[in-house]
Amino acid sequence: MHDNTDAIVLQDVVKRFRKSTIRHEYTTFKSELLRWLRGGRERNLGETRLIEALRGVSLSVPRGRTIGILGRNGSGKSTLLKLITGIYRPTSGSIQVNGRVSALLDLGAGFHPDFSGRENILINGIILGMSRAQVRERMDEIIAFSELGDFIDEPVRTYSSGMYARLAFAVATHVDPEILIVDEILAVGDEHFGKKSMSKMMEFKKQGKTIVLVTHDLSTVERWCDMAVWIDAGRIRGVGSPMEVAREYRQAVSLAEQRSVALGPAALSADGGALPMVEQGAVPLSGPAPSPQHRWGSFEVEISDVRLLGPEGAPVDTVDTEDALDICIDFQNHQNLGDVCFGLSLFNAEGLKVYGTNTLIDGMELPSPLPASGTVRLRLERLGLTAGHYLLDVCAHTQSGREYDYHRGLHGFRVGSPIADSGVVRPPHRWTLEPVAAQQQEPPAQRAIS
Repeated sequence: MHDNTDAIVLQDVVKRFRKSTIRHEYTTFKSELLRWLRGGRERNLGETRLIEALRGVSLSVPRGRTIGILGRNGSGKSTLLKLITGIYRPTSGSIQVNGRVSALLDLGAGFHPDFSGRENILINGIILGMSRAQVRERMDEIIAFSELGDFIDEPVRTYSSGMYARLAFAVATHVDPEILIVDEILAVGDEHFGKKSMSKMMEFKKQGKTIVLVTHDLSTVERWCDMAVWIDAGRIRGVGSPMEVAREYRQAVSLAEQRSVALGPAALSADGGALPMVEQGAVPLSGPAPSPQHRWGSFEVEISDVRLLGPEGAPVDTVDTEDALDICIDFQNHQNLGDVCFGLSLFNAEGLKVYGTNTLIDGMELPSPLPASGTVRLRLERLGLTAGHYLLDVCAHTQSGREYDYHRGLHGFRVGSPIADSGVVRPPHRWTLEPVAAQQQEPPAQRAIS
């Protein structure tokens, strides 16, 4: 029984594809003639087998929620979206979609390459359920959003991938959809258009639209989505809060890398291709307890404590904007590992990343293997932040990014300042007053601020 407010309901959905293997043989005219005279029975054209991309998926997406779908390549994410949009039909099971759907799937899908951008806007708008008059009414708005300029009247086969993405997003978001489906296409555009697209999607969220997003950027899911779904080997492995689902996914991928598990397309794997199950509590931890929102990792290298020291070397929780700050990361190397980096990111109270770095970026060579225990210290010679509260993300990880121990927002401090300036950073600066007359003898008034 499902709530009538659900925008999308899938019940025990299975999707299979036929995969044919064709045997290529070298032939001559004589061999082909002999095969024909014998009735053509000798040629083996290969074999056909079924590939199960989705294996009994049941899912309800509440109306007005933003849902992020996670999973490695070949896990069934894109197949799921194409089933929701009606491009594919399920082999078995049922799919119910309540509301007008607009989708951003494969790059350039639905565009005729020989038609202009303007003509493709009209065609796609009509396909998505709008009348010709409605599309023409919104044509200028769509073109302006796409920022394609004079290219809008050129054939889309002349467009770059970024231009395709601009046109597709502009059309999909201006046909008044109730459900927006997005499959990684935003990664194609440039930084400016990516920010513009994200602002448009935030507007959709405020309007109570339903958004289904497939992405490999876990931080986007954690910070932007209301819920997350992890699909692994064609089955739903986890549904819940974005932080918790992303943590479970990271841990499973990390464990697979440790065990050198091949991470090819799951649908083609004879054993189903699922990631290994993570056993919790395998490593005794001396730091804060693991939690879905604030701490995760494989914990072979553990961050046992993070200490903030002021200019005099004493622990602090409040720092003046002009003072130095030492961030000390105490660690334990439980497995005698050598591939270890330490990094941190600094966020303000609104969640804006102020700064991020790590030992690899800064060229600090750590011994290999790392000692069984020790402290990595980062000294900020002058904090240079405006007054407010700040949080730290601290991580021990491999050079490739696999996380041993990630602390999210577990450590913080307050910056105090007698000066009521605004923003985040307080850089060294200087005010001057330049005289109007060049003959003026007095030096210009100035005040330097370090």
